Amino acid sequence: MATDWNALTAEEDRAYFMAGIVEISPESFTIEEKQEILRDMVTASAAIENAMRDDFARFDEVTQTRLIDALAGAGPRHRDWWHRMLVAGHRHRDTITI
Repeated sequence: MATDWNALTAEEDRAYFMAGIVEISPESFTIEEKQEILRDMVTASAAIENAMRDDFARFDEVTQTRLIDALAGAGPRHRDWWHRMLVAGHRHRDTITI
């Protein structure tokens, strides 16, 4: 089953957009609304990370190794960080890692 990345990123964008509105006008929201927006942010980001892990797990070991090497070479995160993010630990997490 293919991951619907558009839906996942749209939900995360919406959650972070709402957080931005709260930041601009905090008095316009109740504490319960603020808590719900925070939960939405964590849930949406965790869903993206879990989908990344699921997609990564579909690759063979050689492809996984090459992808981790490429990710480590392309940005500020080290190879060990990417390995922990994509391979080590539970594949589905309730909170965000990044």
